[in-house]
Amino acid sequence: MRNFRPINRKGRYYAKAYSMTEILIVLCIIGILLLMVLPSQTSVISQAKSIEAQSMLNHLYGLQKNHFYRYSRYSADFEEIGFEPAPTINEGGQAVYKIEIIEASTNSFRATATSLSDFDDDGSFNTWEIDNKKSLRETVKD
Repeated sequence: MRNFRPINRKGRYYAKAYSMTEILIVLCIIGILLLMVLPSQTSVISQAKSIEAQSMLNHLYGLQKNHFYRYSRYSADFEEIGFEPAPTINEGGQAVYKIEIIEASTNSFRATATSLSDFDDDGSFNTWEIDNKKSLRETVKD
């Protein structure tokens, strides 16, 4: 049996449906709920993306330590230690952070990972730093 009901006694039928107004009201409510949820998710997004920086810097630390044990010095050259940075979003890759060795000497090194995108549009770019003591810290929060 069909889902039709008579409108009047003359035998005319209609299908059950929602009006355009009801659909627009529901869409407005969904939009308002999304606007309330999205701003609170920016911190979760930046935390998830900062895991990339932390893992890349930890990997760089391991390669620097290996180079130090072999040659009794740290290196400022990625190729010399065997580190190949992932292609960044500016280069057509997927890495959000740019890895740089700031200083490398006989007894110490310092490297940073700086985000290439501003996660919360506040003008500051998230930056992480690691040194020869494996002190990994966030120097600029985003």
